[in-house]
Amino acid sequence: MTWLNSAAHARWLEAETDRLINFAAASKVPTGFGWLDNYGKVFADKPTHLWITARMVHSFSVAALLGRPGAGTLVDHGIAALNDVFHDDEFGGWYAEVNDNGPVNNTKSGYQHSFVLLAAASAVAAGRPGAQELLDKALHIADTKFWDHEANMCFDSWNRDFTETEAYRGGNASMHSVEAYLIVADVTGENRWLERALHIAEVLIHQFARNNNYRVFEHFDPEWNPMPEYNTDDRASQFRAYGGTPGHWVEWARLLLHLRAGLEARGLAVPEWLLEDARGLFDAAIRDAWQPDGNPGFVYTVDWEGKPVVTTRIRWVPAEAIGGAAALYIATGEQQYADWYERIWDHARDWFIDYEHGSWKQELDEKGNVTSTVWSGKADIYHLWHCLVVPRLPLAPGLAPAVAAGLLDARISAPGAGR
Repeated sequence: MTWLNSAAHARWLEAETDRLINFAAASKVPTGFGWLDNYGKVFADKPTHLWITARMVHSFSVAALLGRPGAGTLVDHGIAALNDVFHDDEFGGWYAEVNDNGPVNNTKSGYQHSFVLLAAASAVAAGRPGAQELLDKALHIADTKFWDHEANMCFDSWNRDFTETEAYRGGNASMHSVEAYLIVADVTGENRWLERALHIAEVLIHQFARNNNYRVFEHFDPEWNPMPEYNTDDRASQFRAYGGTPGHWVEWARLLLHLRAGLEARGLAVPEWLLEDARGLFDAAIRDAWQPDGNPGFVYTVDWEGKPVVTTRIRWVPAEAIGGAAALYIATGEQQYADWYERIWDHARDWFIDYEHGSWKQELDEKGNVTSTVWSGKADIYHLWHCLVVPRLPLAPGLAPAVAAGLLDARISAPGAGR
């Protein structure tokens, strides 16, 4: 028996999920969902961000599928914001930031648009009104603006009217596009989204990361050549940090396994390297980032020799490591991943779960003190679904579609059954 096969552990995950849903409900603002501070209040001086609103729509869609009263109306509120105040009716796509007076940042970010796509697909899975309209618009923009049909990869950003794109391609935006494509494939039945996800993974992981000791490059030029020294002067950047970000390595590990299971479920060819590289990524994150300075937890970033750069501990990293360990255990049945799952959960419980003020602490220094080197407040709950709900599901279909299909805890009641 492991925690991952335990109905008792699933009940604990359920209770923690409810605690987070209740905390996140306070993020509702007229323009979508706001950025919560350490005490669960919306920062009055921050605009409403597209990525937060979209991630909350996704999260509340899962909550609605879990049968949480009130979650559906929160989804509907978020969909209304995405279809209205955030949407650029003239040029298409969504503004990056808005306030009560309209857009305050009208750039079009691939990273943020990937979450609109994820939110829309999850809301469709939840059967919410307006979700299909939102998904149709998001699919059009994803296909015509953010997918480079020549390179078969993703653009990272555009100006408002989609006439100028940055001379930069990002691994982060690409990774979250893969995540969204997997859910889109589930709700539309279109295999082309799986094919695109596979090609992105093959380039970024199997071609580049595998040959770099599984240290994932994050930054690329327009020809998709790695830029390893990018942002060396801004090493603690929120979205474009210098060096390797091991939290992304474990996140990629899980996504590769979802992709593997999705291909298998559709009877499509499944490359052997998907499992091999998932193992390699998870092992590399443990090798480089797990308490390398002698203090508990994962450091935020490392250099290209695997040495710590930003030693801050950030909550989404253990959350993704827990999800990655769970996915590897589900895929392989190997005890080592169940052991890591439990070990990292113990760390998360001791360091990050905030029973006094709600949710999880966002960022800690090496000694466990709350800090804000990279992040402030408790922006959203998106990453936390990957350690709370993913362990209770098979690897395919994806998160919201799997809950919609009634698969929650089905694997736990029948250990070893299907991926």
